[in-house]
Amino acid sequence: MRRAAGFMLRARRNRNVVVSFVLLLATAVCAIVLPWLSPNDYSTTSFQRVLEAPGWAGMHWFGLDELGRDQLMRTMLGIKVTLTVAVVASLVSLVIGVLYGAVAGYVGGRVDAFMMRIVDSLYAMPFIFFVILLMVVFERNFLLIFVAIGAINWLDMARIVRGQTLSLREREFVQAARLNGVSTPRIVLRHIAPNLIGIVIVYVTLTIPQAILVESFLSFLGLGVQEPQTSLGALVNTGVGHMERAPWMLLIPGGVLALILLCCNFLGDGLRDVFDVRQAP
Repeated sequence: MRRAAGFMLRARRNRNVVVSFVLLLATAVCAIVLPWLSPNDYSTTSFQRVLEAPGWAGMHWFGLDELGRDQLMRTMLGIKVTLTVAVVASLVSLVIGVLYGAVAGYVGGRVDAFMMRIVDSLYAMPFIFFVILLMVVFERNFLLIFVAIGAINWLDMARIVRGQTLSLREREFVQAARLNGVSTPRIVLRHIAPNLIGIVIVYVTLTIPQAILVESFLSFLGLGVQEPQTSLGALVNTGVGHMERAPWMLLIPGGVLALILLCCNFLGDGLRDVFDVRQAP
């Protein structure tokens, strides 16, 4: 508890952590609350007012898109979808990567070499080809995005955790547990995993923007979220086609996406200082 309290105190004193967390929280809250307060929704069309500029009339603060739909509500929906995909995919990669990397690093030897060759083989698989294969199997299912992104992101997590575990398994408390006859699964769960919390938390904050970029890239190519749902990447893709006539359709979702990515990266940098995480061997 004292250690956790010390981390919280250092986090509150770190400007990057506080500002980035507040901005991310405010963005998420706006995405949840504004749709309840606005009289508009993300799917209602008005073909008489297509590409209308942002204004106060009708609470269309972000303007209307090419189908006359409210861009504010679609941007809020895009934030929710993008953050949901990124967080869930990061949690999937966290669970798989930590367990896989911890086992490989602790057991070592031929098991470690074999498990890492599997990771290398998956690295060699073209990501877009993998996504197309998933689409053939699952069709255009929203679950596909979680599976596709989580199935790629855990590879980096496994490498990071493995490197830290190789160092931790030689520490005195692990050696003492081994001499006392503690089983390997118990050592990994009780002694190795808790000492990985710092670097794992930092790396997750850096994995989230990576997942956001991947989801945005897939949506930009038309392989991600399908209409009438949307994401920030899909909104940017739509805005590119109307950049000259309606630049706000590109600038607003693009600016929100850039803000989220910057906050996640600054949050990761701040947490790295809080946990005093050094490069894994």
